[in-house]
Amino acid sequence: MTLSNSKFKLDVTSEIGNLRALLIHSPDNGLGKVVPSKAQDWLFEDIVHLDTMRKNEYDYYVKLLMYFLDPAKIKGKLAQIDSEENNRSFYKPDDKDFHASNKVIEIQTLLEDILQEGDIRKKLVASVCAIEGCNYQLQTQLIATEPSELAKIIISGSLNKNEMIFAPIPNLIFSRDIGVAVNNYMLLNKPAKKARARETLLARYIFFNHPLFASYRNNILEIPETVQHFLRPGEDNEQKTTLEGGDVMMVSPEHLLIGCSERTSASGASEAIKLLFKHDVVKKVTIVKIPHKRDYMHIDTIFTQVKRNMWVLLRSLSITESQAEMEEPIAWFADKKSKDKVEIVQFRKDKKPKTFNTIEDLLANISEKDLESPEKTQFIYSGGDIFPYNSREQWTDSCNLLAVKEGVVLGYDRNDKTVEAFKEKGFAIIKVAELLKQFESGELNPETMTDTLILMPSAELSRARGGFHCMSMPLQRDAII
Repeated sequence: MTLSNSKFKLDVTSEIGNLRALLIHSPDNGLGKVVPSKAQDWLFEDIVHLDTMRKNEYDYYVKLLMYFLDPAKIKGKLAQIDSEENNRSFYKPDDKDFHASNKVIEIQTLLEDILQEGDIRKKLVASVCAIEGCNYQLQTQLIATEPSELAKIIISGSLNKNEMIFAPIPNLIFSRDIGVAVNNYMLLNKPAKKARARETLLARYIFFNHPLFASYRNNILEIPETVQHFLRPGEDNEQKTTLEGGDVMMVSPEHLLIGCSERTSASGASEAIKLLFKHDVVKKVTIVKIPHKRDYMHIDTIFTQVKRNMWVLLRSLSITESQAEMEEPIAWFADKKSKDKVEIVQFRKDKKPKTFNTIEDLLANISEKDLESPEKTQFIYSGGDIFPYNSREQWTDSCNLLAVKEGVVLGYDRNDKTVEAFKEKGFAIIKVAELLKQFESGELNPETMTDTLILMPSAELSRARGGFHCMSMPLQRDAII
C-alpha cells in the first residue's frame, strides 16, 4: 500500500520549529557488511555491531520521534512493541506490523512504493546496475523481483542475507545528506564521494515519482554541473561541483547557510546560490568556509541551533587570532590565506556581499536580526570549551543535535562535558529510556516539554561519525512565531 498523507506539506523555515514530518532510514543489513578494508572507502571510520546499533540505540530514536510526531502509533503500545515475541516487527519496513508512519517516514517504504510501477522499476534498476557495473542477466533478474524485496536489495547491496551483489550504502542512515527542504522547495545534493552516488539516485527517483511529493515536483532543485565540467583536469574535490545536506541549514524563512567543507565545494555552493536566487527561494545565502578536514566534515559537525537565541558550537573554530598570537615571530611567516581559517561571506540578491569575522558573529546576527530574538545570543560550547574535551566530544557529535521543538534537542549520552555545559544553561537532562517511560505513563507530555537535552545511547551509532542532525531530513516544521 502506497504511503500517503492528505495533510502533507513540504514546509521548513527554520532549524527549531516544532518538527511535524521527517525522512529517516533505519540501519539496514548493509551496515553489517562493512569490512575494515573498505570502511574508509564507504566513509566509515570503524565497523559497527548491527544488532546493538538497532535494538539498543536507533530503535530508541524511532520511538522518541513517534511520541513527538505520531503518538497514536505508539502511545499505550510500548510494552507490546518491544516484547520479545514481536521480534522488532514495528521497526522493519517489510513487516506487516511495521509502523508505516506518514510523519516519521522511512526511505525504504517510499522506495518500495515507487517500485510498484513497472516503468519506474525498469528505469531505476537499469540506473543502479549502470552505476554498479552489473551484468544484463542480473539486471533482468532484479527487474522481476517483488518490490519490497527489491527495495531491500537496492539499499543493502545483497540478494539475500549473505549474497552481496554490489556495495552497501551504509551512509543512507544520514538522510539529511541526500537533500534539504528549503521553505517549500527540496534542494537535492551532489555528493563528493562515489560511495554516495546510489543514495543520490534513489533520492531523485523518490522525490520526482512518489505521490507524497506530487504537489512539489516543480519545486525540486538539482545542483547542475558547471559548464564544460567534463574538460576539467583530474578529480580534485576543490574543482568538482559537490554539495551535501550536512552543509545546508535553513535558519530562517529568508536565509540559508551553506558550508564549504571537505564534502561541499565552492563550485557546489555557487551553483546552489544561483539556483536558489533564480527561483526566489530565499533572499540571502551565507557561505561558511571551514577547514577541509575529516574532523569537520560538514558545518553541522561544528554548530547546530538549540533555541532562537542559543546554539551549540565548537568554540575553537569561532575565535579569531589574539593580538598576542599575531605578535609572535612565527606569525610573520604564516600563510595569511590559511586553509584552516574560517571565512564567512553572505550573498544577497542584487546587493553587495557582506562578511562576518566569526561564526559567533554570524549566529548572533541570525538569532537577533533574522529571528528577532529579544534576548542576547548565548552559546553552549563543545566539551565546555575545555581542552582536550572540546575536540574529543566534537568528534563524537556534541555539536550535531536535532531539535524536535525549540529548546528540546537530541544528543549522544557520551559527551559528558557538553552535558555539563547544557546544565549550566538551565537545561534538564534526561536519558531517552527514562523519558519514554514517563511519556507512556503520562508523567510527561512531549507537547509541554521545554529546555531539555535528551541523551541517546551511542556506543555504535557514534562510530558512524554522525549525530541526530545528520540522521534526519525534516520535511515539515511549524513556523517560529
